[in-house]
Parts: sequence; structure tokens; C-alpha cells
Amino acid sequence: MASVTRASMDQKLAMAKRCSQGVIAGAKAAVVASVAAAVPTLASVRMLPWAKRNLNPTAQALIVSTAAGFAYFVVADKTVLAQARKNSFKHAEMSKQLR
Repeated sequence: MASVTRASMDQKLAMAKRCSQGVIAGAKAAVVASVAAAVPTLASVRMLPWAKRNLNPTAQALIVSTAAGFAYFVVADKTVLAQARKNSFKHAEMSKQLR
């Protein structure tokens, strides 16, 4: 069985932190979108007769969760693409230096 060194564990931890930036940014955006969607949804259900009649609790939850899911995937995707772009530029610079 191979032994695990402190340096390799630190390297793996640093890689995990870098790779999880998209997930963390997406989760933050999902929380903000949930609040931003929940407030008007719940307010309209209480104040508007049409919404009171037609939006049951399942529909309200669907509206809020759809907004949260959309925000999560948009922000996570943008973060991952930005990180990939940054890494590709680093790779291009490193290959130029090797020539």
C-alpha cells in the first residue's frame, strides 16, 4: 500500500478548493434567487385573488425551486468556464515559455 505524504494531501486539498469554486458560487446564487423568487410569489398569493385561487403550495414551491435551480446552473457554468479559460491561458503562456 502506498504511503500518503503531507505534501500530496495538501496538493489534493488545494485542487479540491479550486475545483469547488463553481459549486460554491452556484449555491450562493441559488440562495439569493430563492429569496428573490419567494418574496414576490408569497406576496402575490396573499394579495392577488387570481394567485390565491390558482397557485397552490406545490406551484409556489415549483416557482421558487425553478428560479433557484436556474440561477445555480447559470452561475456554476459561468464560473467553471471562466476557470477553464484562465487555465487555458496559463497553459498557452507556459507552452510559449518552453519554446
